[in-house]
Amino acid sequence: MESSSSKMNSAPKSIEKEEYMFDLEPDNKFKQILPTIPIKKGSWSLDFYQYEGFWYPFSHLPGMLFAQEHFKPQPNQVILSSFPKCGTTWLKALAFAIMTRSYESEPTNPLLSRLSHDCVPFIEFNIRSSQQRLSLDVPLVSTHIPYTSLPKSIINSSSKIVYLCRDPKDVFVSIWEFYNRNITRLFESELGSKLGSELEITREKDVLEEDVLESFCQGLLSCGPFWDHILGYWRASLESPERILFIKYEDLTNETVYWVKKLAQFIGYPFSLEEEDQGMVQKIIDLCSFENMSNLEVNKNGAVTLEVGIKKDEVYKYELKNNLYFRKGKVGDWKNHLTPAMAIRIDQITEKKLSSYGLTWNV
Repeated sequence: MESSSSKMNSAPKSIEKEEYMFDLEPDNKFKQILPTIPIKKGSWSLDFYQYEGFWYPFSHLPGMLFAQEHFKPQPNQVILSSFPKCGTTWLKALAFAIMTRSYESEPTNPLLSRLSHDCVPFIEFNIRSSQQRLSLDVPLVSTHIPYTSLPKSIINSSSKIVYLCRDPKDVFVSIWEFYNRNITRLFESELGSKLGSELEITREKDVLEEDVLESFCQGLLSCGPFWDHILGYWRASLESPERILFIKYEDLTNETVYWVKKLAQFIGYPFSLEEEDQGMVQKIIDLCSFENMSNLEVNKNGAVTLEVGIKKDEVYKYELKNNLYFRKGKVGDWKNHLTPAMAIRIDQITEKKLSSYGLTWNV
């Protein structure tokens, strides 16, 4: 099999490239389904819309529907998938570094000057910085879309899928921190004038409350329910292990060398013996480590813009500080936030929904 040096002889060019979804009219499908789908209010007084068994904020639906209809994978495409706040930033950095490692030591390495979300685009929305967008000559994209809602073009292709999941207790805490510290402010500043009284943003909470846990357990958050999202990819990985690599965040943390090598092999960029002898695996791990990435200037003080929607004049934009993607990255941090009763409730749902399929967490 080819090594990365023969596949990638130079860094991706920094060129402006128009995204496929932002110049076209909304699909009729979106207009047709919107009046028919269930709506529920979750935490932070946000409305969530149920589509194909999963819940989404209103602004996330058009891009996802558009991706279902129009996304076409490149040859040898790799799809990085995860539920939100499961380690997506880390997985993107690792996969991108593996694919582009022929220039890993160069100061122009994009990961040194860009958030990994700016290097590996989502298929259902855009996260962009003020820099010129990287060209898409690296066959790597990402998504939070559940397996059963992936574009048929992906399901029917030979594209490899890498799915990263995490202990739901840590996911819950990470989601709460992200929404509570960031998204509420963005809705107040960005959507208040657009949606008026339709959104009633609550004040930030310093302590996890039962209503937040209830929303999580009911699946009332983007791409929820969490357990159904995981189960879709888990079952698909059991049926097609040659196409879908299922990784637990905890395993990636505790056995990083093993899983980085396995990831490289799976996506078609295996490390040669010479590369291993030269310490290339560890170099990539060090480059993408939480300690290194969180201390880069771009990730301490930079910002990106999240764009959701499919028409240029109807795109919601939220500015996010890059450091919001680097909270702690620790396994088991939930112990510092959840009451015993909260942890037990989440564990009980996990046991009920996943254990019969052989999927458990012992952390």
